[in-house]
Amino acid sequence: MRKVVRWAAIIAVGGFLFGFDTGVISGALLFISDEFGLNAAQQGSIVSVLLIGAMVGALSAGRIADRFGRRWTIVGESVLFMIGTLIAVLAPGYWVLLLARVVLGLAVGAASATVPVYLSEISPAEIRGRILTMNQLLITVGIVVSYLVDLGFSGSGSWRSMFAVGVIPAAVLCLGALFVLPESPAWLLTHGRPEQARDIVTRVAGPELTEKLVQRYRERQREQQHTEQKQRPGMRALLAPAVRPALIVGLAMAAIQQFGGINTIIYFAPTIIEQTGLNASNAILYSVFIGVINLVMTVVSIGAVDRFGRRPLLIMSLLGMMITVTLLGLTFIFASNPKLSLVFMVLYIAAFAGGLGPVFWVLVGEIFPPHLRASGSSAATTVNWLSNFVVSQAFLPLANALGQGQTFLIFGVICLVGLLFVTRFVPETKDRNYDQIDDSLRERFTSTHHTGPRPGRAVGSPG
Repeated sequence: MRKVVRWAAIIAVGGFLFGFDTGVISGALLFISDEFGLNAAQQGSIVSVLLIGAMVGALSAGRIADRFGRRWTIVGESVLFMIGTLIAVLAPGYWVLLLARVVLGLAVGAASATVPVYLSEISPAEIRGRILTMNQLLITVGIVVSYLVDLGFSGSGSWRSMFAVGVIPAAVLCLGALFVLPESPAWLLTHGRPEQARDIVTRVAGPELTEKLVQRYRERQREQQHTEQKQRPGMRALLAPAVRPALIVGLAMAAIQQFGGINTIIYFAPTIIEQTGLNASNAILYSVFIGVINLVMTVVSIGAVDRFGRRPLLIMSLLGMMITVTLLGLTFIFASNPKLSLVFMVLYIAAFAGGLGPVFWVLVGEIFPPHLRASGSSAATTVNWLSNFVVSQAFLPLANALGQGQTFLIFGVICLVGLLFVTRFVPETKDRNYDQIDDSLRERFTSTHHTGPRPGRAVGSPG
């Protein structure tokens, strides 16, 4: 188990980079705008172009990881992080910095799709939830660190130094992937390298369980040869009737996680706080506080996800988000106590970070067939980034047209829809192998969808 935890800690540095590179711009932009003389549209593009790059990176990552392996894909992503960071640090003007943000977006999106797959495939079932939540934990740590780095360099105004710090975790990830991480046993088995896969699984699960896993894989590989899955690689295979329930759950949860409104708080916290009537002049300091709340509740969820299960955390999280974001909206509409608005904002973040935030990434690594896990994760992550982009672009115009309070009420309705979706269609995946998860998915969709014959499946992870 110690080896799995060590491997997981290294690969989760990809999650840290995800958080760092999405968060560092919040403070850096204050000084970039002054140096380059950016107008409002250019400032917005510096922020949002990373989300566009992330969509492309997430969409491409599954095919690359299936072809070249999880480990070498991660090496490539870490190099991309370093290249993007160096371009940003040396950028002489707006257009080069925009290019740097695109490159960083590609790396962020690819890592967000690859890391959950790898973590799922190396983790025994009994600790899989905790291992997968390490990704979300490191994302939140990355966000907090980026805010602290911004705060540390804010006195000198050195935005280039803010970006430069990102080279360090990127180098750690690259060296770790090259010299410490093994290849995913599921990928090795799928690509005809059973001896290498057996060696890796034996180091985690012992020789007896290893033989059972390899035998199960060979049986499923023979089954797969008789299904259309074998002739329909990558994204097309996700549309097959037998895989469709997992795809629906993955894409729906990706959209719900973002359309519930979380990034309107993360990205626009200073603007929202200013609307309450309190002083928001120190925007970076407010961001640090919000990041810390996000981090603390993510730590809480790590202990809860394998103890209480995925569904209870999702249900409680969405219920809490629905109530708190609705109350937040009402405080704006009825001009209530500004401090009360801040309380509901913090409680909303806590509800998200304690459930929907990390559990989405856990589900992405569990619900898809092992031979389609990279493609499924890529599709869900792409929708997640697309939803992120849509919400972040639409929030301020919508708030200006309808009112900020009314906009938060819309998020409350979306949280309610998400709650209903989870109770009806999302299965419990705690302590279950893929066969059991698939059976539960098919049962939940039986009354509304014809899911077709069970697909052949490869062994995904020890346990």
